[in-house]
Amino acid sequence: MTFQLTIDCADPRRMVAFWAPALDYVPEPPPDGHATWRAYWESLGVPPEELPPGAGELPESIIDPAGRGPRIWFQKVPEPKEIKNRFHLDLKPGGGRGVPRDVRIQRVDAVVEQVVAAGAVVLRVNDDPDSGHYAVALQDPEGNEFDVV
Repeated sequence: MTFQLTIDCADPRRMVAFWAPALDYVPEPPPDGHATWRAYWESLGVPPEELPPGAGELPESIIDPAGRGPRIWFQKVPEPKEIKNRFHLDLKPGGGRGVPRDVRIQRVDAVVEQVVAAGAVVLRVNDDPDSGHYAVALQDPEGNEFDVV
């Protein structure tokens, strides 16, 4: 079984631009023979009323070029995010507890710097030297929480 992760949002293009580099993903190209996803959907007979203006003209999904991770589709919805996520992504550049803590901190902080420059907001730093834990909680440009560990 495969799965895709669907993330509701106001601006799919902004989310593609943010999350593709954050995850080392790429915008998903339309299927062969189609200039855009909209052209593909129209070829399948998707009714025009289900394709709002601009839908599918630019990528609204991202994929792992190595084929390991799930496809992520950013689904445009009219309502804003209002409450805390019930689940979130953990970006794990640190390498785990087998990596020296100072190296993990440097790796985590480098990714945090990258995603903040792209529009993320730091919520808090979770630094517990006694347990060896170090992580940073952030929000993406639409307020979805995620951690860098």
